This record gives sequence, structure tokens and C-alpha cells, in this order.
Amino acid sequence: MTQNEFLPITKEDMEKRGWEQLDFLFISGDAYVDHPSFGPAIICRLLEKQGYRVGIIAQPDWRNTTDFKRLGKPRLGVLVSAGNMDSMLNKFTAAKKTRSTDNYSPGGRAGLRPDRATIVYCNRIREAWKRVPLIIGGIEASLRRFAHYDYWSDTVRKSIIADCRADILIYGMGEKQILDIAAQLSAGVPVDAIDHVAGTCCLKTSLEGYWDYATVPSYEAVQDNKRAFAEAFRVQYREQDPIRGKVVVQQHGEQYLVQNPPAEPLSMTEMDEVYDLPYQRTYHPSYEAAGGVPAIREVKFSLVSHRGCYGACSFCAIVSHQGRIIQSRSRESLLKETEQLVKLPDFKGYIHDVGGPTANFRAPSCASQLERGTCRDKQCLHPEACRNLNADHSDYLELLRSIRAVRGVKKVFVRSGLRYDYILAGDNQEFLRELCQYHISGQLKIAPEHISPKVTRLMGKSGKNVYLKFIKAYQAINQELGKEQYLVPYFMSSHPGAGLREAVELAEFLRDMGYHPEQVQDFIPTPGSLSTCMYYSGLNPLTGEAVYVAKDPHEKKMQRALMQYRDPKNHELVYEALLKINRLDLVGFGPKCLIRPRDGQAFTPASRGESQRRLPAARGQKGKLVADAKKQRNTKQKRGRGTR
Repeated sequence: MTQNEFLPITKEDMEKRGWEQLDFLFISGDAYVDHPSFGPAIICRLLEKQGYRVGIIAQPDWRNTTDFKRLGKPRLGVLVSAGNMDSMLNKFTAAKKTRSTDNYSPGGRAGLRPDRATIVYCNRIREAWKRVPLIIGGIEASLRRFAHYDYWSDTVRKSIIADCRADILIYGMGEKQILDIAAQLSAGVPVDAIDHVAGTCCLKTSLEGYWDYATVPSYEAVQDNKRAFAEAFRVQYREQDPIRGKVVVQQHGEQYLVQNPPAEPLSMTEMDEVYDLPYQRTYHPSYEAAGGVPAIREVKFSLVSHRGCYGACSFCAIVSHQGRIIQSRSRESLLKETEQLVKLPDFKGYIHDVGGPTANFRAPSCASQLERGTCRDKQCLHPEACRNLNADHSDYLELLRSIRAVRGVKKVFVRSGLRYDYILAGDNQEFLRELCQYHISGQLKIAPEHISPKVTRLMGKSGKNVYLKFIKAYQAINQELGKEQYLVPYFMSSHPGAGLREAVELAEFLRDMGYHPEQVQDFIPTPGSLSTCMYYSGLNPLTGEAVYVAKDPHEKKMQRALMQYRDPKNHELVYEALLKINRLDLVGFGPKCLIRPRDGQAFTPASRGESQRRLPAARGQKGKLVADAKKQRNTKQKRGRGTR
């Protein structure tokens, strides 16, 4: 392979290599970007290293089989992935409106992949070649491996492997699984006999050969019974560990979905090998005329330092996909990649990020994880940091120091999420100081997500007091450094457990902090997450407790508007929400009020519980009530000045 060679995407590319037939054909819902932040690139380069002939068909025309056959029938199998995102999430917003762009397509153009892309692609493959081994993977397949709630159709769907008619489903990151499967196929093992690979699922007509497995309620049971759905999720969720996890079985009609335990974590050497493969680090040149592929911009000059996350936020699917055990690359591998970036012609001296799902996790949370696995019924950071947590930033700090010392590097940013509760869990003042001094530029993004104890408990997030403690520490460090830098917190509306009262609680907190978010994230029930189970079932599957869920679109609009109460276009929604929960004390002219009343709107100008007043409806008329309210406010201000 020459230095500037992409993997084959046409017959001409195959002919240049002297290939008459591929071993594996990879079908991808994303444009072809040969970069380690894109799953198809990793899997294909890994197979290539083992000597297999691999070609890629990216974003094929799914309306017939012609495009799928352009590289010919492969010798060993077809691999299918919807891409780096679930195809439904890629297309639709939380309000189920169609997105206007697709960052994983040439020029950001939307509409180049079908809805439920994995299913559509597989059915086309089965039309083209009925008996070819068919293996699905990627985030869409991984998180839809069991019977799951689908937000976009508002139904419980069966496992995606049943709809795809695929032979094997790879869940998780996939490197170990694909090499094991490829070796068996190459040795002549029939695909239906490859059914015990860790990190895979398959459909079986019999459970002969399986033992000591956990059984969950069937697809038919969870389809009609929300409590059964929650119970199925509870069992699945507790078994997602490569060391202590069991085989999990869920019946689908006359077949059994069998999930083998997760694949073992990659060792540091194995992680290095994955990221040291000969990626071209950019999109295929055939996309140049369309303006390239936008998704490369954020990752081209970023470094993936690890995988996995033991933060285990309820709304995040990382637990079910990458797992809770951290898998890290060596410092040498990351420095080697840094030196490669420095040599790129468009590198300007800035490393955009060094991290993973959570930037400051570089090692397993405790020493026993690699021997016993993660705790089945206990989290590392929630509701408080575990006493066995290894809260040590020294390795990550040394890594950042080494990267910023590389010749040609001007600045190293940390942009992926930082767990501030993990920073506070240990003696990490040195890390926080260097973070503020060298690795942020004016603002640091963090994700408290909410401040109501009722909501943060269900989210698996730290509470308000931890957030306030971090704000204080962050401000103190920046004052010491003489820097004017800010925190940009992310908050989420309409998460399970959050009603209008919790939304108002958050709005009052934002008011008191003087923070006015420009963007607000609505909770989206994506497949496979704990929060999605709560959303659909109305139950916390881990405790059995009932959970309030905001499903009415209008209430969700009100919750969102409360987080941006200062925006004039949100006034009516905010007023309606406050009226609905009897909080008109927050409508008025005082410093604690969220909004001022408009014509005809009631408000409580003094303390809560007093009789409400109504602003005169005549336009342009100030009226006595307004004058009285201003007079009262001015009197309070004068009294305040006199006591200072």
C-alpha cells in the first residue's frame, strides 16, 4: 500500500491492487472518512492489517441492489453499519423535526442515507446475495440489540438483528469480535456456528450449548407491558460487564436472541495498535468537489486518549456500548500521533482535544475492576464518589505536558467532557491550575445537566452543591492566575423526573447565577439508555419506583422556555408555566422575578401567598399598579443602600 492510498471504493481501485474479489465488503451509512474517530475506518484497517482484502461502499443508493453489487460479492462476508450515529437520531431532532444537515455526508447534505439504515442496507444485501455471511455493527446495531423502545415510532421494536436478517450482531467497539469472526470464516466455519464470540449477539432456535444464562422477558411480553420492559432492561443493564457478566437471552417468537458477554477490554498495547494503523486522516478525495465531510473538522486535530466511562450518566449509552472500564493508549502512542498531526500541511499549531467520552478518565476507577469487573449495583461517582475511587490526575497531567512540549504545538485544548466531581474527589489542585493556565481559552464547558436533587439522582449526576463547589474552586484558581475565564454549563430539559416545578427550580438557579444559556438541550430518548427506559416505562428499572415523564410537547416547550426565560419570545410560555404551578410570585418587577407582567396578566408584587393583581389591559397605560410596584421597589433599594 502506498502512503496516500485509501481503501478501494471502486472496481478500478481493486484492479490497481490486482484484486479480483474482496474478502470483506463494508457498507457504511457515513461518507468514507479514513480516520480513527470513524468506526468503519478502524474495522477496515484492522482487517487489512491481518491480510484481508477489504473494500468500502459508503452511502449506497438503497432504492435497489445495483450500488451494493458494484464491488462484487465478497468471499467471506458483508459488514454493515449505519455510521457513527443512529440513523434516526442523525435525521430527526428531539421534536421529531427533520434536520437540515448531516455532518457525516459530503458537504453536510441531508438525505443520503435511509431511515433505519442498518435494516434497509441488510435487506438489500439479502436481495443481492441470499446466503452471504452478513454481520452488523456500529452504534445503531449495538444499542438496538435487544427489544427496545423507538422514540420516533413510539413503539417497542424487536431486536434489530431480527429485522435485518443478519447472521451476527457485533455490539461495542468491535475490534476483537471482528478479528475472531474473520478468522473463523476464513477457516471455513459456517457463519451460523459462530455463536459464542464475546461481544456479539445472534438468533438461535435452541439454547442447546448455553448454560448459566440470564433470561429476560420476551419481546412479546415487553411489547405490551411496561413493567416487563423495565425488568428486561434491569437485567440487561446489570450484566454489561466483560468479567462478571452472563449470557443474556430474550425470546423473540420461536427464536432466542442470545447476547454473549461483552468483549474483554483492549490492553494498552492493543489500543496503541488500533490507533497506529495507516489512516489517511481525512475524507476520501472524491468528496472534495462537494466541500468535504464536515464531521472531520472537530476530530482531525484531536487525540483519542482512551475509551469507556465510569461516570455512567443515565441518558448516555456509553455504558452499553464502550462499557465502564477505561481502556487507555500509551503516552508514546499519543505523542507519535501528535508528531503526525504537526506534519500535516493544514495544521496551525492547535490540538483541539485530548480525551474520550470523559477527558479526565485515564485509568480504571479502582484496582479491582480488572479482576472482579464493575460493581453490579453501585456507581463510581453517584450519588457520591466511591471510597475506592482512584481520583488521580497525575497521568493525564503528564500526558498534557508532554503533548504541549512537542515542537510545532502552540496550544493543547481540552474540549471533551470533564467530570468536575472527579476533579473534586481527590487532591487535584495542580491539575485544575494547569488546566486553567494552559488548556482552555476563555471558557470551560461542563455538564451539570440539572440542579434539582430529584432529577440529578435519576440522571446519575452530582448535585447542585458539588457544582457550586467546583465553581468556587475554578474562580479561585483563575483569580490566582490573573485570568478572566468562564464556565459554560450545559443543562437539559424534560429529562425523566423533571416536571414544571423542577424546571422552575432550575430557572431560579440560573437567575441567581446570572447565567442565560444561549442553547438548551432537550432530552432525546435514544435506544439503549437507562433514561430511555424511564421515559417509556415511567419506572426506574433499577429501583422499581415510579418516575414522572414529560411527554406532552407543549409542556416540553414550557420547560425549555423556562431555561431561557429572558428571551422575549418565550414570555407567554414562561407565564403559562408559572400560572399552572401557582408561582406568580416570579412574575413582577422585583429582582427575583423571572418575567414582568404584560397586559392583562396577573402577578404577585409582594410576597408569595398575597392576593394576586392584574396589570391593566390597555396598551401603553402604565396604571396605578405599575406605579405602586415601582415605588415599592425603589423604597426597598433606598433601604438597602442605607444599611450598607
